[in-house]
Amino acid sequence: MARVILLIALCYATLAHAHKPSDSYITLTVENEHIAGQWDIALRDLDYAIGLDANNDGSITWGELRAKHSEIAAYALPHLQISSSGKNCASQVQAHLVDQHSDGVYAIMRFSVECPTPPQALEVNYSLFAELDPQHKGLLNLQYQGSTRTAIFGVDQPTQRFELTQLNPWRQFLDFITEGVWHIWKGFDHILFLLALLLPAVLSRSAGRWSAVADFRGAFWNVLKIVTAFTVAHSITLSLAALSIIELPSRLVETTIAASIIVGAANNIYPVIHNRLWMVAFAFGLIHGFGFASVLADLHLPQNTLLRSLVGFNVGVELGQLAIVALFLPLAYWLRGTQLYQRYILVAGSLAIAIVATIWMAERLFEFKVLPV
Repeated sequence: MARVILLIALCYATLAHAHKPSDSYITLTVENEHIAGQWDIALRDLDYAIGLDANNDGSITWGELRAKHSEIAAYALPHLQISSSGKNCASQVQAHLVDQHSDGVYAIMRFSVECPTPPQALEVNYSLFAELDPQHKGLLNLQYQGSTRTAIFGVDQPTQRFELTQLNPWRQFLDFITEGVWHIWKGFDHILFLLALLLPAVLSRSAGRWSAVADFRGAFWNVLKIVTAFTVAHSITLSLAALSIIELPSRLVETTIAASIIVGAANNIYPVIHNRLWMVAFAFGLIHGFGFASVLADLHLPQNTLLRSLVGFNVGVELGQLAIVALFLPLAYWLRGTQLYQRYILVAGSLAIAIVATIWMAERLFEFKVLPV
């Protein structure tokens, strides 16, 4: 059994090397036939793609980065193709900078784009890191005559067209709903935290033993309270963080998220709180909200656009959670009275979750990697 648990933990750790997904951020400001661009790309991603750490000492200096400026431009620019009226627009790098984002240091590449004529519509094709990381996303902030449109690029949607005179805000809203759904499904730490809290939701505890809840209504009510508490809590801090009202260091947030999973899983093995798990969900949901906010905060969107994106992203996160609950609850309820569920799925599963979370916490706290990704 110990070997099975360890195998499960290693599989999860391999899949989920970090909570923060790989993203880059593009800002395009259209002025007649001229487009001013800025592209923020994580140093960790560039290092993996083309190698920045020349002496392999684990840190990237400004000198090492500067020596790679031309190689970064040569690698990145062909992966961002902009065209108008069926004709390609020419891109040229203007400056290289560096900046700190919520999840680390980013190379900043400022560039200009010249189109043959003032564009009425832009077609953007994005393929950065597509051959290396199928989960990588490019987040676009497109500005034209005071209007802002955001969009998300990935391997499933590499090309998008934008009618500049009809920048539809509802398309942006739908895009961020989709991104919110994928964010929760790809955020293995959030999923494991929810599972750690949901596993005992179909059970009741008395006299030091777990027993099956009497009916589906009781199980449903337990799950509803947990999910609602988690939703309310992370919605609060997601909003506060995305609006830059409260900011916490990314390393602290990610480490605490891992710690919350350990606490939730350990409580299933040695129960301390078993009647009010919604309180645990709310308390740690406040921290998870800061983790959700990093994508939106780094886009630096205008206030009206940020609010729309924030609502869409949050709706997507909730839909993603509900999909997980819809899969979990019927199966867990069906198995709740069996030894398989009470001894192996609950206890052994929680132990596996705790092992994975411990690896995450150590990696985030001490900034090292246990397994290659």
